[in-house]
Amino acid sequence: MKLLLFDIDGTLMRTGGAGRISMERAFKSVYGVRNGFEGIHMMGRTDPVIVREALCNHGLTWQDDQVESFRRLYYEILTEQIKQPLADKGLCPGIPELLEAIQATPALFLGLLTGNWRRSAMMKLDYFGIRPYFPAGAFADDSEKREDLVAVVVERMLPFTGKMPDPSQVIVIGDTPMDVACAKPYGAKSVAVATGFHSPEVLKAARPDRIFSNLADTKRVLAYFKD
Repeated sequence: MKLLLFDIDGTLMRTGGAGRISMERAFKSVYGVRNGFEGIHMMGRTDPVIVREALCNHGLTWQDDQVESFRRLYYEILTEQIKQPLADKGLCPGIPELLEAIQATPALFLGLLTGNWRRSAMMKLDYFGIRPYFPAGAFADDSEKREDLVAVVVERMLPFTGKMPDPSQVIVIGDTPMDVACAKPYGAKSVAVATGFHSPEVLKAARPDRIFSNLADTKRVLAYFKD
C-alpha cells in the first residue's frame, strides 16, 4: 500500500495567478491596502502564514473577525477569477492520465496535502474537474504549519486505506522545497516535481527521495509509486 499526498498549486495545476489576484483584491477591500502581497513568496506556504506576513509588512495585526471577512471575500472573488482566461493556466503535464492510472491501481491511494484553505482548494479542484480523485485531504484550516498536515491527512484517509500505513509508505508530492521538508518529520518520502516556480537544482538541494521534471511519463511515475 502507498498513500500519495498531492500538493495543488504548481503540482496538479497552474491557475494563472487566480489565487494571488483574488487575495490582492480581497486584501484591498478589507484592509485598504493595494498590492498587499507584493514581494511575498506564496509557493509552498499555508494561506494563514501568507496573510500574517502581509499584515506584518503593512503594520497591521491579525484580528479574527477581519481575517474571516478577508477569507469570505477571497472565496467570493476566486469563484469568478478562476473562470477567467488567464495565461499559464491548466492542469500540469500528465496529471489527468496519472490520476486515472493511480485510481485504477488497488494498492495506491490518493489524498491532498495543501497550504490552501479547504474551500479555495475545492474551488480549484472543481474547476479543473479532478476533485473526485481525492476523497480526503489536509488543509490550512487544520494547521498553519505544513509539517503538521501529513498526520492529519493520513488519519482522514483511514476509512479508505483500511489501516494506518507505515510512514515509509506515505509519499508527499509537491513542487517546492517546503513540500519536501514537510514530509521529513513524519518519516514520509517525498517526490519533487519541477512544474512550479522552483528549478530542478533548487528542488534537488532540498533532498527529496525522487525528483521529476514533470509527471507526464505516466508509466515511469507510476512504477516509482508502486515500487
